[in-house]
Amino acid sequence: MNLSIDIQKACASEDSPDEDSIKRWVSAAIRDERDECELSIRIVDELESADFNQRYRGKSGATNVLSFPFDAVTPEPLPILGDLVICAPILVREAVEQQKTTIAHWAHIVIHGVLHLLGYDHIEDQDAEQMESLETEIMLVLDFPPPYRILHESSDDPIEVTSS
Repeated sequence: MNLSIDIQKACASEDSPDEDSIKRWVSAAIRDERDECELSIRIVDELESADFNQRYRGKSGATNVLSFPFDAVTPEPLPILGDLVICAPILVREAVEQQKTTIAHWAHIVIHGVLHLLGYDHIEDQDAEQMESLETEIMLVLDFPPPYRILHESSDDPIEVTSS
């Protein structure tokens, strides 16, 4: 696969993954759905995430990832997949809250965002099950734990959760 990723770090975060890791996660998420692919990933703070969320989704507050699929009509197909806006402080906070390693949560959110760019969603229950199953499969291939398993607060026993 010919993959081009523009990574913009608009937020200084020591927990941000390196470019090679991000490329590996994106490639794993794309699988064989594209031969050629271009996308941008912008790593932002909560203020910028909240601005994007309000401006493009009409929702207040920051969120972990926003996906903007490329959908322009062109005479010939273009390899552009779209853009992801990832909020680093929220990812770090969620990893702690969900008792996950920061790197595993980064991988999951990048994969989740790329799947949105490919057209997957989780609005309907059946679609959510399909997307979560695919995310889990990709995470396992990358040697990460299933992303929807968290430790129950009162024990060390993992439980499955069904929402991101």
